[in-house]
Amino acid sequence: MKRRTNDIKACLLGCLLVTGISPLAQETSQPWYADGQAAIQRNKALRNAIPADAVAKNVILFVGDGMGISTVTAARIFEGQLRGESGEENELSFESFPNVALSKTYNTNAQVADSAGTMTAMATGVKTDRGMISVNQDVIRGDCDSQTGNQVLTFLERAEMRGLSTGVVSTARITHATPAANYAHIMDRNFEDDRDAENLSNPGNCADIARQLIEFQTKIPGSDGLEVALGGGRQSFILREEGADPETGNMGQRLDGRDLTQEWLSEHDNSQYVWNKEQFDAIDVDSTDHLLGLFQPSHMNYNFDLKSDQAGEPSLSEMTTKAIELLSKNEKGFYLNVEAGRIDHAHHATNPQRALVDTVEFAAAVKAAVEMVDLSETLIIVTADHSHVFTIAGYPARGNPILGKVVGLDASGATNTDPALAADGLPYTTLGYANGHGQYSLPDAQTADAIYREEINAGRVDLSDIDTTDQGFHSETLVPLSDETHAGEDVAIYAIGPGSDLVRGVMEQHLIYHVMMEASQLTER
Repeated sequence: MKRRTNDIKACLLGCLLVTGISPLAQETSQPWYADGQAAIQRNKALRNAIPADAVAKNVILFVGDGMGISTVTAARIFEGQLRGESGEENELSFESFPNVALSKTYNTNAQVADSAGTMTAMATGVKTDRGMISVNQDVIRGDCDSQTGNQVLTFLERAEMRGLSTGVVSTARITHATPAANYAHIMDRNFEDDRDAENLSNPGNCADIARQLIEFQTKIPGSDGLEVALGGGRQSFILREEGADPETGNMGQRLDGRDLTQEWLSEHDNSQYVWNKEQFDAIDVDSTDHLLGLFQPSHMNYNFDLKSDQAGEPSLSEMTTKAIELLSKNEKGFYLNVEAGRIDHAHHATNPQRALVDTVEFAAAVKAAVEMVDLSETLIIVTADHSHVFTIAGYPARGNPILGKVVGLDASGATNTDPALAADGLPYTTLGYANGHGQYSLPDAQTADAIYREEINAGRVDLSDIDTTDQGFHSETLVPLSDETHAGEDVAIYAIGPGSDLVRGVMEQHLIYHVMMEASQLTER
């Protein structure tokens, strides 16, 4: 079995660029046929690589928040172009997984979903309303009393009950919808700490999401709590202190007098709490059984901006690697959910470059996981919770910079020298959004989050003298809104490992949970 899984890894990691096409200037027609044959042989080798009766000892669920199919396509091209290739022939690490399906993402009360309802579907096997976290659709949003009897057991909770190690990793706040749906049950996704209670119709005695992470082991028989929780969101765990210095790890929002980071340390044996990269890098996995890392008061930085973070924070790949190292110590196995949360935020900000950089880093995290685990006993699922109104259009020539203006072909099929012009006589970009903020550029000192201080620009802008590949560029939109929205089309599911053959066709999103349950046989352990 060891040799078999090594063969799978060699094929996946060594054949990511199936076509092997050379730069356009040297490309000939001969390789296309041979490359197609090579791809078929690769897929045949993967088809029977894992026995049908294999059980997934470990399960890793990767979620690219807002990573619709257009985002995957654009990121694929972007990554290839970063290496000096035309980009279209590139493959992101997970695109070579042998099993692929489409996921229907709607919520029980919404045609276009949010992350709370979608991750609840994947985590519990039950679809629910928008804004709800691991409770069913009978709950009234914001009403604590309506939760009674309507909480739904999660895959992470089932794993804990069976003695597996568990963890969540996110570049968003660890109390944000996707990671929270693994360990919390709440009638409103915005109840991240007790300060948020004032915005709810009836917060009652319901515990906020941060509290539920720290108190997790008290509600699950036999559980000693999550082994790993890494991401942003320090503010929801720390006591509110006016004028506190964020460099000391403070800047808290809690009003109840509790420091949940210290409670994490007191509740768990061999536990560690870290809030910057230096501390993170110094963690001794062998002597650490429970690791809490909260690297920003709110969300972590976009991967594009990590270099400018003075406090320092790990990348998604680094957090994923550390999590697997720690969780793998449990001979019974583990469950890990990894979220690239800021793909979504960059799209909301109509800033495609940051969205694509975070998607490329997400693919790198998947690749790191594949290299670390035994694929004959580890199910890896890569998917998105929902899409965005993000488009790739305009007939650009092959190899045209994906972040650039559209440059098309002349009548003979050769690439033009000047950008294509729309009917209004103005150039336009390949990437765009159906709604959101209109185009504008930010000063270099600002980040993409600064859009909320900008005015909405409706109508076309002359892009002739604007560098659309600049990190501060925000795309044109059709419908002017203060915030770009999610989209309602299906997203992709990519899977490898035991049980991955159950991922096929067009699937309801909540079936992902049932695939994980069947593959791991948790109910039979």
